[in-house]
Amino acid sequence: MLLFSDIIFWMVFIFFLAIYAFIRHHSRMGMVLYVTAFSLLFFYLANGWLMVLLPAVALVAWWAGRMLAAMPKESGGAVSHSWKDRSLLALAIVIILLPLLYFKYSNFFLSSINAVFSSNFGLLDVALPVGISFFTFQAISYVVDVYRGRFTMRVSLLEFLFYLSFFPLLLAGPITRAHILLPQVRKPGAISERCLYMGLWLVMIGLVKKCVIADYIGQYNDWVFSSPATYSGFECVMGILGYTVQIYCDFSGYSDMSIGIAALMGFHLLENFSFPYSAPNPSEFWHRWHISLSTWFRDYVYIPMGGNRCSRARTYLNNIITMLVAGLWHGSTWMFVLWGGIHGLGLVVHKAFKPLLGRLPDSRWSNSLAVVLTFIFVAIAWVFFRSESIASACQLLSRSVSDFDIAYLIPFVKARPWWCVLTLAPLAAQAIGRRGFLRLQTRFILLPWIVKLLLFLLTIQLILQFQTSNVQPFIYYQF
Repeated sequence: MLLFSDIIFWMVFIFFLAIYAFIRHHSRMGMVLYVTAFSLLFFYLANGWLMVLLPAVALVAWWAGRMLAAMPKESGGAVSHSWKDRSLLALAIVIILLPLLYFKYSNFFLSSINAVFSSNFGLLDVALPVGISFFTFQAISYVVDVYRGRFTMRVSLLEFLFYLSFFPLLLAGPITRAHILLPQVRKPGAISERCLYMGLWLVMIGLVKKCVIADYIGQYNDWVFSSPATYSGFECVMGILGYTVQIYCDFSGYSDMSIGIAALMGFHLLENFSFPYSAPNPSEFWHRWHISLSTWFRDYVYIPMGGNRCSRARTYLNNIITMLVAGLWHGSTWMFVLWGGIHGLGLVVHKAFKPLLGRLPDSRWSNSLAVVLTFIFVAIAWVFFRSESIASACQLLSRSVSDFDIAYLIPFVKARPWWCVLTLAPLAAQAIGRRGFLRLQTRFILLPWIVKLLLFLLTIQLILQFQTSNVQPFIYYQF
């Protein structure tokens, strides 16, 4: 499997990009065919024969979209839904979801039944296809948006297969809506110099996040989470802090590389992370963390249940159900469901006390306190996300509180200086904010090419310097 953090991928991609630039300049259809073929090959290398699932899902979603697009319109432009339209939509969603439900949740349901009824159903020997959650969600969003009349462009099967198989998005998103990518496929503009340099900037940032920071600090974090009883309370707190930074750098690093690779090909994708650890409350955190997923659940789960247009109690229930489903999407164990429930309760508590919080004085100190409290809440929730069991998570949290001693600080820093630097640096960078990041990006774009080259070489040197023998895969591949 080709990973964005592997040198082999970049050797292949540079060769691919050279041919791509030539084909794109001469033929739009040739570009679509070439990228689609490469994407399917990319998916085959990741999943073998299971790659047939992607074109099969694409065919179902495209056909359902064509059928739903033919529904009649009322004079005001609103979509008039008949029972046939609703039945077709429901059938299409079920068929699209079936592969995901089978490969990802069969053993979860069987093991849950065994636990509840003391039965002994044998677990299935199934391997989860890489990227299935992401292309499944994109296919559902397309069908639902066509049904709602929000996406009206008529696309060919080849164009839709391009959209669903676009290789920068295949392995771990971001989940990209049809109205973002398909118009760019239909009318690809010229690749500007700014677009290329922005892509290079994002790729460099992503490589540093993933290959330098996440992979390096991940080793210590794994030790702590695997056996918290063997570490002091201070070391356990550092493990929790480290994993909080690791998962952010791992996944946002992948998103940066994905968006950057697309930019190098002339396609603009929306940002997926926006400094989430500087969020002052749980609601704002989910506006900044994995934006493509949080907006997907908002538009296709939360709002269809009634969203916040219901009573207060129903709104709270909608929040909890949405986050429980989001937790289950992340993984087929009850620990992920519990993690989702924790965030659901966090959203409910924040909404319940929002009128009271709104009367507090708006100052730098109060905002800083809100950011710190939100960060602590998110970090504690990550413990349940990462731990193998509730007992293990509770043991880690218990030792963090009962055996914490600040006297371990100096010896810890002396023993692991680079771990401390690489853990604290991304947290300090949260203070830059989106505007500051865009200013840095613009400055990079305006730099002379020789300086850009030197910075790129410095990035490669950092990766080689901190490369470990136990390089970790992208965390979100398993989802």
